[in-house]
Parts: sequence; C-alpha cells; structure tokens
Amino acid sequence: MKEKTLVISLGGSVLIPSLEENRIEKYAPVLTRISSAHRLFVVVGGGGEARRYIAAARELGADDATSDEIGIAVTRLNARLLIAGLRGAAHPTLALSQEEAMARGESGKIVVMGGITPGQTTDAVAAVLAERLRADILVNLTSVDGVYSADPRKTPDAIRFDSLTARELLDIVRKDLLTAGSNSVMDMVAANVVARSGIPLLVMEGRDPSKLEEAIFTGRFRGTLVGGGPGPVLPL
Repeated sequence: MKEKTLVISLGGSVLIPSLEENRIEKYAPVLTRISSAHRLFVVVGGGGEARRYIAAARELGADDATSDEIGIAVTRLNARLLIAGLRGAAHPTLALSQEEAMARGESGKIVVMGGITPGQTTDAVAAVLAERLRADILVNLTSVDGVYSADPRKTPDAIRFDSLTARELLDIVRKDLLTAGSNSVMDMVAANVVARSGIPLLVMEGRDPSKLEEAIFTGRFRGTLVGGGPGPVLPL
C-alpha cells in the first residue's frame, strides 16, 4: 500500500510550452519515482496551445461553451502525450471524469487526466479530485515560483509569500480576478475548494521537475504553502 496521496495540477504552459519544446521526457522519470512511493494523480492543463485554439474558435464565431470544449480537447491531448511518455508507469487510458480517476487510482499506477467540464479550469478539476480523494497535498505547478501580492511580471516589487492561510489565498485570488487582464496563479473555484477541504496546497514554479522531486522527498522548496495542520506538510 502506497503511503500518501498526491494530486498535481500540471500547467500546460509548464509541461508543453510548445510541442517542439515539451518537457515530458524530463517529467516522466520524476513522476515515476514519486509514484513508486505515493499514489499519484496528475491533471494536465492546456497552456498556450489551448489558448491558440480557443482564440481561433472565437474568431470563427464559436460560443463560449464550444470554445471551452475545444480547450478541454487540447488538455486531453496534452494528457495523452504525458501518458505515452510515462509508458508503463501510468494507467494506459485517460481518465475522463473524477469517478474514473478515483477508480483507476486503485491500480497503483499514475492516473492522468485533463479538463472535464466547460467553464472549469484544470486547477479546479485537480482541487475537486484532491478533495474527493482526501489527498495529503495538492501541488500546483505553474510558471511563477509561488503566490505573490500582485502579478510579478507586471509589478516588480510584488511580494512573494512563503506561506498563506486558505482565506488569505482567497483574498489574493479575488483581488486578481477584479483586475482587468489579470493572470492569477489559481482560479476562484479552485481556491474555494482548497479552503473548504483543508487540504494543503503547494504552489511552485514547475519548469524544472527536479524541484518537485526535491520538495516531495526532502521538504525543500521555493514556493508558497497554503494551509496545513500543526505538523510539517512536507516531506511526504
């Protein structure tokens, strides 16, 4: 029986910034080693490729629901590529629902999924999955090294937080959503699920997968830890 349950929200822009520059071969051995010790579920985002398809769909007059479905299809393509790269370490078929993901977790293999519901980000999918699994931690691998007081790409003096309560995260996300053109580290649905579930959340930059492995097995990381109980959350 594997020791802990870990859910990763793996941003599409982190894993597959472009098809030519994807990081799947770098991620595969790291995820395999983590899976050897813990139950592992990975929810893959769409990234820049999804945004390109959605933009094209809207230019053609597609409604928002249709555009969302197209974006979900791209997340699933990204997820299938990850399954291929993981080879025998992953369950061979893509989970298309929370229930399928939970059932496939009994296999002991890495369970991979993409988006499932129009209007819901893959961060929200990962947060709900973590809640349903009663996961020990949810990790959000993104393009910035934690949660900041403002978008660090636009505000050079933005403050990075080492730790936050779930309520503080909600306040930051809510403020970001009220700012035109914001690029929040997490959407409001995901932040609300984190708050109500009480599951610890680690937000960290994901372009170097060795940093994820270091965080899980040694507890050393650069990022933001949200919530958690009186004892140490990491290492698992």
